[in-house]
Amino acid sequence: MLEDKPRETDHLSLVTRLCRHIETAPTPPTLSELASLAGLSPHHLHRVFKATTGLTPKAYAAAHRAQKVRAELARGHSVTDALYGAGYGANSRFYEEAPAILGMTPTAFRAGGVRTTIRFALGQCALGDILVAASDKGVCAILLGDDAETLLHQLQDLFPKAELVGGDAVFEQWMAQVVGFVDAPRIGLNLPLDVRGTSFQQRVWQALREIPVGTTVSYAELARRVGLPNAVRAVAGACAANTLAVAIPCHRVVRTDGSLSGYRWGVQRKRALLQREAESPLFTPDAG
Repeated sequence: MLEDKPRETDHLSLVTRLCRHIETAPTPPTLSELASLAGLSPHHLHRVFKATTGLTPKAYAAAHRAQKVRAELARGHSVTDALYGAGYGANSRFYEEAPAILGMTPTAFRAGGVRTTIRFALGQCALGDILVAASDKGVCAILLGDDAETLLHQLQDLFPKAELVGGDAVFEQWMAQVVGFVDAPRIGLNLPLDVRGTSFQQRVWQALREIPVGTTVSYAELARRVGLPNAVRAVAGACAANTLAVAIPCHRVVRTDGSLSGYRWGVQRKRALLQREAESPLFTPDAG
């Protein structure tokens, strides 16, 4: 056994050790197996694990497995090696889950997005240079910076073997909507998004999208909102992994004392976005 039935203060330590066990097990352990290791009943372990991580043991194992298979494919391993290395017992189950995990077919992901067409446009906004890119599912990247060429290189790094093509007239309208949203955030952004990330990241990103314009939350509060009060660092990491600037508003997360911390596109842009949102008037359509 890992240890006897723990006191409440020991739950974090116990669950952390169980998480490491899940991560190193050749196949996802069952709830009964984990309960036996912990010295708890399956029901009690299920409650303790979810209270500590915000996920059930099964969901945690699935999220870790998804992350592992993405890493295996990104390193150039074959699809077969990746799926079995990540603990999938049958390739049919993997292929059923692959679109949600990878955002594309496993073969295309392994090849860096080969045979995937990404439309993009470069422009200027109130925060400097901006790049907007989209797959056939929706906007998959909004990048901010000081140099258009650097932004294009960043897009190529995200989709190294995808076919990058300039946006058409319809896509230019999408670009205009994003730029307009940066300038007047209360108008909202009504565009389809192609959000790619682990289940944990997507959970954090969805919580970010629920933060109202003109308000902020702390990283600790965001962790509580996704049911992970002890995972502040992991939540901050998910914010940093966001590649959809403003559409997924990670700039609305601040330190507990209200001060600004790191931002993928620079703290100055974070400050400017928050100030713009605070000053932006409510959007009132023209009555005509």
